Amino acid sequence: MNTLIYKRTHQGDPDQSGRFGVDDCMGRVRSWAFDSVIGVGGKSPDHGHEGIALKVNWVGIGSSKSDVGLRGPLVQFQCFVQLEGEGPELQELAPLLFQHMFVKQHVRAMLSQNLTQDLQREIQGILRWALEQPKQTPSVSMSTSSRKRKC
Repeated sequence: MNTLIYKRTHQGDPDQSGRFGVDDCMGRVRSWAFDSVIGVGGKSPDHGHEGIALKVNWVGIGSSKSDVGLRGPLVQFQCFVQLEGEGPELQELAPLLFQHMFVKQHVRAMLSQNLTQDLQREIQGILRWALEQPKQTPSVSMSTSSRKRKC
């Protein structure tokens, strides 16, 4: 399974139903060949979105793409876990991936197929972890609960 891992600067894309690209975030990157996505908050998110920094914000598994979109396709997932600022610290969940993204390479987006086996194992661990998350009842407002799962 090829996984896109990228740094986010704000919440809202993907939306609560798991549609990635509703605000055209990551543009052409959404066209890359991937089966799953791990969204991680960057070190310096946009003002008002600081709570997502350095955390696993969302995970989507089993992607399907449609041509609807601006710079790239709209992507939906068979399994979608939205954590936003309630997600775990990447450094605790996947220390090698944290080092690769924030210390050694400073990458914005990458595909797992190009990474070492140790990094790929950590990425697979995050995907398994996401599948084990308790199912959440979607709330009307993100302020009542920013944690959602659709599988």
